[in-house]
Amino acid sequence: MAILKNKEIRDLGPEDIEARVKELESEYSKMRSQIRSGGAPENSGKIREIRKTIARLKTIYKEKSSNLHTESK
Repeated sequence: MAILKNKEIRDLGPEDIEARVKELESEYSKMRSQIRSGGAPENSGKIREIRKTIARLKTIYKEKSSNLHTESK
């Protein structure tokens, strides 16, 4: 999966963000298990980028959900 930038993430809906987080967490888990089993990662920088993208997705998701609660009051 491609690494997403903030602008691309903000254009996504909440359901899309949740789906992307699940995909990336699955990919991250596979890469971590490959490393733990003694294998060398194909691209060690990709692990860091995946972690950062997951954090970005979760942050923007939380911002959007808090804005929905604020607007409804």
